[in-house]
Amino acid sequence: MSSPAAVRGQAVRGRLLSAAVELISERGWSGVSTRILAQRAGVSASVVHYHFSSVDVLLREAVVGVIARVVSELDAVLARVETPVEAVEAIFATAEEYTGADAPTLAGVEAILAAGRDVELRDRIGAVFEEFRHRFGSWLAARGVAAGDDTAAVVVAAVDGLVLQRCAGVQLSSGAAVAVVRRLVTVEEE
Repeated sequence: MSSPAAVRGQAVRGRLLSAAVELISERGWSGVSTRILAQRAGVSASVVHYHFSSVDVLLREAVVGVIARVVSELDAVLARVETPVEAVEAIFATAEEYTGADAPTLAGVEAILAAGRDVELRDRIGAVFEEFRHRFGSWLAARGVAAGDDTAAVVVAAVDGLVLQRCAGVQLSSGAAVAVVRRLVTVEEE
């Protein structure tokens, strides 16, 4: 059993990570400072540095955590569907909650931009995406889809592109995309 101090420490870390995601989505990656982060989380600046060695370390952990949670939603989708077509439909349905104005999407876009300049962030985000793509590709291949990894990469890129365009104000429903992507995973009966 954890001590009360450890539980409080975890709660503070959680508030800092949540505040970081909110602030990244509102102000951009470079607009988050220790002072602003501490204020949003309701702690002193020294508490930020007690839990994280720097603001950059905190920001990385926050966005990688958000991206990992989104990917875990996709893993949950794969666990409850049986066919590749059902998987595509369910993955695109999951993407509907990401409007382009929500904090996870905006923080994710900021993280991808920051990853262009931050090798550690790029490696961590890339690992999350690559691991999911491989799991999804193996899942597709086990169900008869040719070139499972490549197909998974294209499906995921289509979802990412749809959500990214929403950030730019292009309101695309996933319906048309699903119709096209569904053809990529349809297994022909021999």
